[in-house]
Amino acid sequence: MGEIEIISERPLILPEVKEMLTEVKKNIEFGFRANKTMEYVGLFAKQKSSEATEVKKKIEELNIMRLKDKVIAKVIDLQPDDAESLKMILATENITVKQEDLGKILECLT
Repeated sequence: MGEIEIISERPLILPEVKEMLTEVKKNIEFGFRANKTMEYVGLFAKQKSSEATEVKKKIEELNIMRLKDKVIAKVIDLQPDDAESLKMILATENITVKQEDLGKILECLT
């Protein structure tokens, strides 16, 4: 079998995954795993891709130290309602953020 080379890698938010899968589904028939992925994304993607991308840009513009794309994607996908929920998401990546920055992030999500 040929060797696969990864050219680039970036975290995707669920609405982006849904949009990409929808485009691919137009051209090919999905197998079991792709159908399950599409079902999962359909259940948990809470926003349209354009809205989620806009939220992502707003959070990136806050320039919060240590807040990487992977964490931003997780926050957008999980849509925490309060500071405690947001702290729990950030804790999975060993990130601590000032209380005022937590408020700014939550403000971007609403």
